[in-house]
Amino acid sequence: MSAILGRKVGMTTVYDDAGRQTVCTVIEAGPCAVTQVKTGDTDGYEAVQLGFQDKKEKHTTKALAGHFEAAGIGAKKHLAEFRNFGLDVSLGDELGVADVLAEGDTVHVAGTSKGKGFQGVVKRHGFGGVNDRTHGQHNRQRAPGSIGQASDPSRVFKGTRMGGRTGNERVTVKNLRVVRLFPDNNLVLVKGAVPGPKNGILEIRKANA
Repeated sequence: MSAILGRKVGMTTVYDDAGRQTVCTVIEAGPCAVTQVKTGDTDGYEAVQLGFQDKKEKHTTKALAGHFEAAGIGAKKHLAEFRNFGLDVSLGDELGVADVLAEGDTVHVAGTSKGKGFQGVVKRHGFGGVNDRTHGQHNRQRAPGSIGQASDPSRVFKGTRMGGRTGNERVTVKNLRVVRLFPDNNLVLVKGAVPGPKNGILEIRKANA
């Protein structure tokens, strides 16, 4: 399963020859450097590690600086490892979007969703609130209602939907279609929305045929 790292640029709309509208997410995918090639003999499993976006050497730890130097590349901000990598690559190679993807491909896009902080049950789980304002409710419209049991079992079950931290977690959106490629600018347009804010880092994995 070949893959590449990217950055969410924003959203746009494209039209095909028949005039059909498609809402797309614009992703800057690559260029990515191959920072490590793991093998069964040396690491116990096979994988390819990619690095994305340059950063200053002074902001890099000595351990990572040595890691990048061994690969013959500059320091990178983001690293990700992919098993069962479908491409034959070597240490220090640079991958562009056209090396991994083609128009019409199906991809899985993973990223970190927008963090929304502590939210109540109406926003977090879509609860409808308790009754309505016309029936004597004062400040209970967005309350969760009863959460516990009676004297048996006399506790709140684990997993009960309640208020809590919302977002800021890894989310994968599967089976998105690659609509357009712009290799000169390392841009790819995928149909639909992907997780995270603008400039969020994404993992784009090519779905198995």
